[in-house]
Amino acid sequence: MTSSKVRGSGRSPKVKRMIDKYGLGDAGEELEARWTRIDDRWSLRDLAAWFNKRLLRNAMSEAGMNSVEEEIDNLYRLLTDDEVSGASRIQIERRLERAGLEPDELQRDFVSYQAIRTYLLKYRNAERVKDDRDQREKVAERVQKLAGRTATVTESQLEQLQAGGDLDVGPFRTMVDVRIYCEDCNTQYTVDELLEEGGCDCAAGTA
Repeated sequence: MTSSKVRGSGRSPKVKRMIDKYGLGDAGEELEARWTRIDDRWSLRDLAAWFNKRLLRNAMSEAGMNSVEEEIDNLYRLLTDDEVSGASRIQIERRLERAGLEPDELQRDFVSYQAIRTYLLKYRNAERVKDDRDQREKVAERVQKLAGRTATVTESQLEQLQAGGDLDVGPFRTMVDVRIYCEDCNTQYTVDELLEEGGCDCAAGTA
């Protein structure tokens, strides 16, 4: 079921602005359809990745760069995956720059799953039937907020020590990585990975 759309006063949400900026046409309707349908329902994270790849494809097309779907997937991974080497990322950034695109601007324009959620709930007033994934997404959001708070407090305390001369450290970032280790199947997951999979290898072994 698609509910009536709402457009309040003030600035449009980021997803709507990116749809307009990159000429993404029916991307909003597609996001809502994929999120609200009962069968083969997409998670907010999957929707964010799909939207960002479509944004990247349109930007490249406008710049005269033709690419197949598989290449878009790889380019997006190179731009966003923290485990990608600096040399690989620089290489793709230079390629984009030669076509007249600004890699930094593209990456700023990519949307998070929280932005997708805000757009669907508050701008499109979308509704969907509750299922187990809704609960998993709520848990993921809670854990992410706790991790973010831990990182913020830690960084603040370290900066105080640094300012007082009690800690000698250069420019730094604080990262909090919560992982789950199953002692039965000896597998390790981030919280997001475990929730996305819906279980560990123990479940796969009994399927």
